[in-house]
Amino acid sequence: MRLLIRLEAQADAAYQSAYHHKLRGRIWRGLDGTEFDGLHDADHPIGLCFSNVFPWGPIEEGDERTVLVSATDRDLLGAVAEGIVNDREFNVGEMPFWVTEVTTVTPDVGEPGTRGTIESGTGLLVRIPPWKTDEYGIDHDGNESVFWRPEHSMKPLKTQLENNLDKKHGLLCPDHLPSPSEREGDLFEDLELIKTFSIPVEVTQGVERTMVLSKWRFGYRVRDEHHRRHLNLALDAGLGERNALGLGFVNIVNGSKERPGVTAGSVEGR
Repeated sequence: MRLLIRLEAQADAAYQSAYHHKLRGRIWRGLDGTEFDGLHDADHPIGLCFSNVFPWGPIEEGDERTVLVSATDRDLLGAVAEGIVNDREFNVGEMPFWVTEVTTVTPDVGEPGTRGTIESGTGLLVRIPPWKTDEYGIDHDGNESVFWRPEHSMKPLKTQLENNLDKKHGLLCPDHLPSPSEREGDLFEDLELIKTFSIPVEVTQGVERTMVLSKWRFGYRVRDEHHRRHLNLALDAGLGERNALGLGFVNIVNGSKERPGVTAGSVEGR
């Protein structure tokens, strides 16, 4: 499930590429003092992710922009929505906005047999542990994880994505349900690399790291209800690492897009 947040620019501004920490801070501001406050510093996946402010580009006063926030927990998402509605000022660093509308939407990859495409809306962070580099034929002498790059082949990428989603499944889904690695078949049928790029990311206040990220189109065919649940988990929790910083946010760009029977709610006005 996710929130669609409509914004109106309050002044001209340059688009800030290193928005991650500031946007996370704005989303979490409304959670101070709530039951979810402690998740802010969690060292494990919390089932929350968000898009960048889009569309990308220079901002002029009065421009309309959008942010999407996804979560596996409806109550957590509701608390985020309440915090945003109660405080409509939405500044992301030097990009000043005002919230004009908050709407809930529930995307779904579709029933078994459905084909579609999921695209990474923000950069995907995939790291290969140093103890796995020999297995993949990666020349590496250090103790730090290695950022995935195209020359490392698809195998480590697919393995790390599945392992990461397994971890989220174990933390966020009922114990009796099988994880992605416990079911036959790949998570995705096709993987199309759009680009790789490096970007400085402020991981916490005053601490910046340069990360190698990638953007993808993932083709899928839903095999069964378990596979459907795994793909929808990726939509809600994000793919890869550092989702709470907005990395690995994904969208359905072709295929089923909303679960039936869910009514969107909105809060409009200024």
